[in-house]
Amino acid sequence: MGIGLLGQKVGMTQLFTEQGDVIPVTVIQAGPCCVLQVKTMEKDGYEAVQIGFKDKPERLATQAELGHISNFEGKRSAKRAEQGIEPKVKAGCAPKRYIREFRTAVDGIEVGQSFDVDIFADTVAVDVSSVSKGRGYSGAMKRHNFSGQRATHGVKKCHRHLGSTGCSAYPSRTPKGKRMPGQYGNTNCTVRNQKVVKIDKENNLLIIRGAVPGPVGGLVTIRPTNKLPAPKANKWRLA
Repeated sequence: MGIGLLGQKVGMTQLFTEQGDVIPVTVIQAGPCCVLQVKTMEKDGYEAVQIGFKDKPERLATQAELGHISNFEGKRSAKRAEQGIEPKVKAGCAPKRYIREFRTAVDGIEVGQSFDVDIFADTVAVDVSSVSKGRGYSGAMKRHNFSGQRATHGVKKCHRHLGSTGCSAYPSRTPKGKRMPGQYGNTNCTVRNQKVVKIDKENNLLIIRGAVPGPVGGLVTIRPTNKLPAPKANKWRLA
């Protein structure tokens, strides 16, 4: 898998092809993302690229966050300089609100480098991950689309109940994974193989076909799809 981007969900709309077909699309503001750290096999035991998205004021950043992006001139740095230890290469950018890591080859990637929506120019489809909308503690009808019980013939004050959940003498317990009321939403979800419809390089907008989990304004992670076999054509791509 190649490097991906962090973005923000803008909303949904629809586009039209030259033949008049309607394409439901989601608009995502993807990047620009700055490379904050490059992890190598020799030093970290694996290869990865750490990127940051969306600036935040320095007054809201901790000392650790500020030290992650720039070198402080203090006693420790002066002592390391006397010992001939070169300081680490830092990005030198503003503190980032969101930081994520992508496991990928790091050849040709340097700290401080910036990636934008152009990296998806030749990508046919992407995988998009984000946290779905939280709906709280929900019943079985809302959470699992149960039909409920009848409104007549002896059903009294339990029309929205899910019914029996246990077993008889064997195994005398409720099996794991039984669909029951509980927390609905607020989990990390991934939609795979979403076709790239259009790219707006001027505004850093990525327009993909279909829906994306999460609310408007929520953080999304976009990667080139790893679904096999890899898609070779995209009939939904617009100029």
